[in-house]
Amino acid sequence: MTAIPGLHTALLSLEGHIIDSMTLPRLLDLVMDLGGNFEIQELRVGKRKTDPSTCRIEVGAPDPTTLDEIVRRARELGAVAAGEEPIRTLPVPAPGVYPEGFYSTSNLPTQVLIDGTWVPVERQEMDCAIAVDREARRAWCLPFADAVPGQEVVVGHTGVRVQPLERSRQAEVFSFMSSEVSAEKPKQLLIEQIAQGMREVRAAGQGILVVAGPAVVHTGAARALSRLIELGFVQALFAGNALAVHDVEAALYGTALGVSVTSGLPIEHGHEHHMRAVNRVRAAGGLRPMVERGELCSGIMRSAIVHGVEIVLGGSVRDDGPLPDVVTEMTEVQRRMREVIWGGRRDHPAMGMALMLSTMLHSIATGNLLPAEVRTVCVDINPAVVTKLADRGTWQSVGLVTDVESFLRQLAEALER
Repeated sequence: MTAIPGLHTALLSLEGHIIDSMTLPRLLDLVMDLGGNFEIQELRVGKRKTDPSTCRIEVGAPDPTTLDEIVRRARELGAVAAGEEPIRTLPVPAPGVYPEGFYSTSNLPTQVLIDGTWVPVERQEMDCAIAVDREARRAWCLPFADAVPGQEVVVGHTGVRVQPLERSRQAEVFSFMSSEVSAEKPKQLLIEQIAQGMREVRAAGQGILVVAGPAVVHTGAARALSRLIELGFVQALFAGNALAVHDVEAALYGTALGVSVTSGLPIEHGHEHHMRAVNRVRAAGGLRPMVERGELCSGIMRSAIVHGVEIVLGGSVRDDGPLPDVVTEMTEVQRRMREVIWGGRRDHPAMGMALMLSTMLHSIATGNLLPAEVRTVCVDINPAVVTKLADRGTWQSVGLVTDVESFLRQLAEALER
């Protein structure tokens, strides 16, 4: 190998579906954007769909600091430096505090080098540290709230590699239109393919997570979502106080925010109905007791309880009541959401798909907890919400700018067919 003249150099290697995932061109752009040069020494392109490609690249920079930055950023794209050093760790200094210089995770599959072995990081999630148990050869994403003094945490970027997601080889919704957000997509085709993706997720033994806002009730889409639950295509439901309250209001009084869900007309004194609904649930001791006593006979919450759906209701400062079922401590909400996503209960699988339905903040919060492999569908009438959610992923995300009622109705019809 001949070093690039006049530059500090390092040898990087890439392996996998580095062309389909755009990893190789992104790496070359990165080197040039940071003021470096590169020389491709070897490139082997897989001949079949399942064959990985490999590439060895010598990168050069005018000074050691720039070279270190190139190598650090290249590792985030999955590159491995020749003679890669093992991870470095420091102990957690105080409860809920990472050591200075900790490695901050992405949502992409990550591995760490422990005693010469690349170990996959468990429970992959963005914006966490990586905790390590060297004796057990384990590594996992560690949220701030779970950091305990003495725990070993990865610092720096040496011994860490990220595996970019590859584009699907099949012509399906999570490959050919995922990077676009438009109100002009062929929605019926997309919905049919989303339905097929849901069937595949369930056939693989994974669960489907629904993150829903109160607009699902306000638009009259509650019946369609209940139908998805009844058909077995919802294993978990994340929502806030408002969805549950207005769902109960609709079941008890036939209104949502005081407006009739059948005629769309305001009802006299209807503005009181959601408060009366809160009171009824609180008097019963919660949603499940209401269902068991026969006091709640319809709606999303009843369907979810009857069909064993894992429910996590996260509170906010805006909540009326809130309902007894709502968890108001945010760290505890996150803990429960993580357990559901990863299949914390023996009879519930890890999630393989997430439907984000007309709720910006709850969807963003959930998206931050999901690994990149989870297929994500975001549906909202506001294009900005769809764009923000689609930006968190790559080929696994699809966004639809449309009315949530028409989407859920057509999706339920597609799944029934």
